[in-house]
Amino acid sequence: MELSWEIVLCVGIAVLVHVLVYLFVMAKRPRSIVGRHVVVTGGSKGIGLCLAVECAMKGANVTVIARDEKMLSGAVALMEVIRQRPDQKFQYRSLDIGGDYDQVAKVLGEIEESFGPIYTLINCAGMAICGVFEEVSVQDVHKLMNVNFFGTYNCTRYVLPKMKKSGEGIIVITASQAAMFGIYGYGPYSATKYALRAMAETIAMESREHGVSVTLAMPCDTNTPGFEEEEKSKPRETKIISGGGGLIEPEVMAKAILNDALKGNFTSTVGAESWLITTLGGALLPWDGFFTNLLHAIVLGPLRLVSYGLHKYFNSVIRKCAKEDKAKAGSE
Repeated sequence: MELSWEIVLCVGIAVLVHVLVYLFVMAKRPRSIVGRHVVVTGGSKGIGLCLAVECAMKGANVTVIARDEKMLSGAVALMEVIRQRPDQKFQYRSLDIGGDYDQVAKVLGEIEESFGPIYTLINCAGMAICGVFEEVSVQDVHKLMNVNFFGTYNCTRYVLPKMKKSGEGIIVITASQAAMFGIYGYGPYSATKYALRAMAETIAMESREHGVSVTLAMPCDTNTPGFEEEEKSKPRETKIISGGGGLIEPEVMAKAILNDALKGNFTSTVGAESWLITTLGGALLPWDGFFTNLLHAIVLGPLRLVSYGLHKYFNSVIRKCAKEDKAKAGSE
């Protein structure tokens, strides 16, 4: 019983810290993107489309980039319906951003010629292919790296020196909760998201003094077409482990990401579970503010008990599924 009360106390402290940190972050004043040029990759569906819509509602001139022209055209039509200013502009480009850098740079240059300098780049293009590590094909791993990592790298590589030179800019890099710790069935996918996390941390450190802010978005499971596709390749163990947190609607995720980006917050998460995982897995992330870091220092020790419990639970799920598979194989 004594141990149970200790755990309850630790969880209570964690919740209190979460509330205090949330209030502290909310005190920041968001920047305006009215009349500014915002580029959203992966902007034809899911979180990317919702982010494009959010930017349009805040008065930005928005360019959406993806590969499906029909869906891109629909995204622009949707933004036209919610136009906030008579002179507000929307456009799209069909482009494989994970391909040749020179081609990506050429298209982004053309986009700037028509809409002006890119003030905000929201990297939201991504995909997931799940499976036990050795069962994911080499071709699929290369595909994951091209879409998730090089797509973000190419676009960021183009805008970053321009933003530094102008002394302003916002870059959003969309990773995942899988960038915080590896999970059964997410091996190659997690590797691409860890790479994005490292890139975001590096760019943030290099660009802060140049007036460029970087936000690392780490969505949990979100109700999008991409998630539906991801479910098709998930092992049973992965579905059980990741299914406890439920699904977040893309509109909710998009609002949170844009809000954090405009306030200059480095991390962006939604929900207590995501905050917990990010806090435990991101001790060296550049958390802003002395008091935020002080609160983390107080709570991280007790939260290690929660971390230990999570890993015990994950391993029990894997053992149970392995026993069931072995029993099924024996009966056949």
